[in-house]
Amino acid sequence: MTSDSMARIVSRPYDYLSALGARIAIARNELGLSQAKMSEALGMSLRAYQSYELGKRSIPVEALVELHRKYDVDLNWILLGVEAVRMKHDLAALEAFEIALDKHLSESGTKLRSEKRGAIAARWYRSFLEGKEIAMDDVHTWIELLRE
Repeated sequence: MTSDSMARIVSRPYDYLSALGARIAIARNELGLSQAKMSEALGMSLRAYQSYELGKRSIPVEALVELHRKYDVDLNWILLGVEAVRMKHDLAALEAFEIALDKHLSESGTKLRSEKRGAIAARWYRSFLEGKEIAMDDVHTWIELLRE
């Protein structure tokens, strides 16, 4: 590659709408939807939707919100091409842990201030999301250390 051709590539403006449209198309394909089904799901005409995928027009914010709400599509990736750093939450796992924690506290007659109980739940949940499961025996040790 010559320095002239390299300079032309570097100076070419970034085509944001084309990149945005490509990411929307990728998301739609990953969901296994046709353009017609996606346009219907987002409440717009097929022609309008096709213009967004082709990078001819910018997709409305309302359509992006609907895309996220209906299909859990990462809008950071759609808009910027980067994945969100926020982890997915597993509220069922947190609820199950809190039930087990409260059961243990009740059965053992252990009293903890709500801040300490919250700290235990937060520490367990953070580890859970990072893929480092903490055994309940270890949680019981934490409780003993924080006991009033």
